[in-house]
Amino acid sequence: MSALPPLPYPEWEPTKETLHLWVQIVGKVKMASLPPKNHWWHVPLYVDVRGLTTRLLHAQDGTGFEIRFDFADHRLVVETATSERSFELIDGLSVADFDTQLHGALGELDVTILEKPFGVPMTTPFPDDREHASYDADAVERFWRVLDWSAGVLEEFSGWYCGKQSPVHLFWHSFDLALTRFSGRPAPELPDADPVTHEAYTHEAVSFGFWAGDRDVREPTYYSYTFPEPPGLRDRALAPAQAFWADQGAGSLARLPYEVVRTAADPRQTLLEFLESAYEAGADAAGWDRAALTSSWCPIPA
Repeated sequence: MSALPPLPYPEWEPTKETLHLWVQIVGKVKMASLPPKNHWWHVPLYVDVRGLTTRLLHAQDGTGFEIRFDFADHRLVVETATSERSFELIDGLSVADFDTQLHGALGELDVTILEKPFGVPMTTPFPDDREHASYDADAVERFWRVLDWSAGVLEEFSGWYCGKQSPVHLFWHSFDLALTRFSGRPAPELPDADPVTHEAYTHEAVSFGFWAGDRDVREPTYYSYTFPEPPGLRDRALAPAQAFWADQGAGSLARLPYEVVRTAADPRQTLLEFLESAYEAGADAAGWDRAALTSSWCPIPA
């Protein structure tokens, strides 16, 4: 792959917010088309060779289908074994128009979804949202390249662990690429949590990921957090030197700006160093048996 591209968030913020809402619509169709899995693992999208995909879904009559964001040709594609329907992703395509065209392309495969955003500042129901209609194709292609590269590094990192862990996937509510490791121990109950949070955090975890930026974090960033947060977590060292602990709600988030990784002499090694340091910080502070959870097939390099 050529050099990692710049991705300054303010320059494509309108496109990112529009794309985020489009992805939420597709994600809700996926959620309604699959039986549930623990930690909501039935709802994310996945990076593929041309963009993002739902992977295999099934309609009520059993027909298999897939929905893809094709960021090479800038199209939304609905495909079955015998048909393909698509429409263009272009500047000026509002969330309302995307919603209408997607349900039209689904046709007999369609399902009913809750037609409003989840977990984002934007609150207008999808069929009524004509405000968000920006699409910078160049920025989206750069974003996809960053997702593709980051997913590859996270896949490599996942091979260092032999305990329970998630796939590398993209959660559409927060629009972040994520990988989560679990200790195997249940987490304390969250009696006041909403159903989404309650299901997501049933077990001790250290999570890692990438997001492109939002209204609060104004730059693309790699992150990690430990749940539940153990005492003394923020006293643990992170690497490389530009990594830092930041406040996140009532807890702590390890962060490393994408720009640090992009401009490093060895971006892959820099990101792996951050991921491993964040894992060691969280796992050691929480008392995990790291030796027992280290993969013998793909051990951590010296």
